Amino acid sequence: MSWVANVMVSVDAVDRPNVEALSEWLRAEAPRRDRPGKGCGFLTETTGQDSLWGGGKFPECTVWAGVLNNADLPAVLDRVQGIAWRCPNAVQVFLMDQEESFFRVWMLRDGTLQQYAPTRPDEEDEDFFPGDYG
Repeated sequence: MSWVANVMVSVDAVDRPNVEALSEWLRAEAPRRDRPGKGCGFLTETTGQDSLWGGGKFPECTVWAGVLNNADLPAVLDRVQGIAWRCPNAVQVFLMDQEESFFRVWMLRDGTLQQYAPTRPDEEDEDFFPGDYG
């Protein structure tokens, strides 16, 4: 059974080697959430001269994205926190786990990866999804 998480990592351009190393760790060594084995996916750069974003200009940011399968997400976040980023305050992790409806945003501050948004609402709140979607 598959359990998919969508992830984007935004970094300063000087941290390209660090995000490439994170991608290789995800591919070959990252632990899985509920089964033996290592590796759960990888990241690909989504910005640069060849990207096709709307607006007629090239993105002026460095964003990597990937789909992780059966990833141990706390281990992934621990790995991000433990990297010696050259520009740590620029690191942002956007994470949407299976069965979630929006990305959680994590940022490094004072050496600690902290969730900044959203802290609320939670999909379990009765008021989160108004109406009947049946």
